[in-house]
Amino acid sequence: MTSDPTATTPDEPTADDNVESVAVEEPATELPDADSASSTVDADATDAVATDDDAAPADAADAPATSVDADADAPAAATPVPAPRPAPTPGRFPVPTPPARRPATPRPSAAAPAEPWGRVDDEGTVSVREGDDWRVVGQYPDGSPAEALAYFERKYADLAGEVTLLEVRQRGGGASVADLRATLATVRERVTGAAAVGDLTALTARLDALEGTLSEASAEEAEAAREAREQAVAARTALVEKIEALAARDPKSIQWKQTTADVNDLFAQWQAQQSTGARLPKALGQQLWKRFRDARATLDKHRREFYSGLDEQHKSARDAKTRLVERAEALSAKGEDGIGDYRALLDQWKTAGRAGKKVDDALWARFKAAGDALYGARADREHADAEASKEKIEAKKALLVEAGRVGSEKDTAKARSLLTGIQRRWDEIGRIFPREAERALDDDLRKIEQSVKGREDADWKRNNPETKARQNDMTSQLHDAIAKLEAELDAAKATGDKSKIAKAQDALEARKGWLRALGG
Repeated sequence: MTSDPTATTPDEPTADDNVESVAVEEPATELPDADSASSTVDADATDAVATDDDAAPADAADAPATSVDADADAPAAATPVPAPRPAPTPGRFPVPTPPARRPATPRPSAAAPAEPWGRVDDEGTVSVREGDDWRVVGQYPDGSPAEALAYFERKYADLAGEVTLLEVRQRGGGASVADLRATLATVRERVTGAAAVGDLTALTARLDALEGTLSEASAEEAEAAREAREQAVAARTALVEKIEALAARDPKSIQWKQTTADVNDLFAQWQAQQSTGARLPKALGQQLWKRFRDARATLDKHRREFYSGLDEQHKSARDAKTRLVERAEALSAKGEDGIGDYRALLDQWKTAGRAGKKVDDALWARFKAAGDALYGARADREHADAEASKEKIEAKKALLVEAGRVGSEKDTAKARSLLTGIQRRWDEIGRIFPREAERALDDDLRKIEQSVKGREDADWKRNNPETKARQNDMTSQLHDAIAKLEAELDAAKATGDKSKIAKAQDALEARKGWLRALGG
């Protein structure tokens, strides 16, 4: 039996062992040592015992010639003995070697065989070496010692595979530290006092090293979890504050369609953080959820109250507008004469409030149809009047042509007489429709009338006795002033005083200008 489950040196008898050493029949698949990364076959161990033709089994080559339990089919002692593989260092992994075949190297005769990990007594009791002590792991009475050791070595291989898998999971980083620590505790329970043959001390050392690594990672994970928890608290607190701000607003100023969408979005964010975010402390989580739920309930209460009141308003407006529609439809018998009453109803319609889009649209369609009927009657009447006014329009146009010749009459009194006769006949023709045509014709006649009136005003100013008296008195005064200024001018010329001459001439010219203006 070897110190490494994968080595091939023969068993060494111990001082307290009463049986001779036996040849150990190695299993077909080599067992991993304490430092193996997995339970697969070690390429180095296989190459160390392989010959050129792979014909000689490793266990037969290592069997001592004097073994009483040696297999009868074992090859002769002259078969080359493969070189021993160095014992693995506990807690370290072997460096993989490319799987190239190498010829077996004879073992030096002076090398001492390594101490085995297990032994089997005559009764089939199997023990495992732990340090300097041996511990019984079980019995295998129905098989050879090699079979007994192989059975318990397979138990060890299973444990080594579990340790290796745990190390691989830790290096991969996919599993949480808490899960790895729980698995490590379970594996440690299996390794401690395990019924297996192998370097159990090395497995324990690997577990200790892994536990130290996990302890460091656990501290880092705890710090990361604390930061994630703080971020989650901040995020959910922000959601609570947002929905509480919505709930604190005046319900009358809230746009409920948009606010309802905002509340649903906040609730969706809360659910997403609850399912994917970090877990909050139970008390704090319940406190934040209570605030969120209360604010949401307040908004829901206000929304129901708003829509309940809105329903009442809609009902009241619907009833009022229905009555207005009925009154408007009753005006249809009046025709055009009902337009005034319809306008009064329209003013009431504008102050009746909203009854909901669909109801409003339906009622307005009826109300508008009633008004269209009234305005349609007016349009029909105006159309008939326009047809009847065609002859009147032509007659008034002829009068305008006749009135246009009044301006050429020089006698103002005669011009006024002609215009008065034209205006009398104009009124006898009567109203014209449409009103726009009548206003245009009236404006043309009014221009002619203004022209005649302007001539009358000018004549009155000229022939007014009071005006004439004032004009004659002013003319007399101007004649006197002119005579006086002419005398002063002659005196100035006699003295040769140029200043007085210039002053007298200016005053004289001004008075003569005023006289000409008065027609004197």
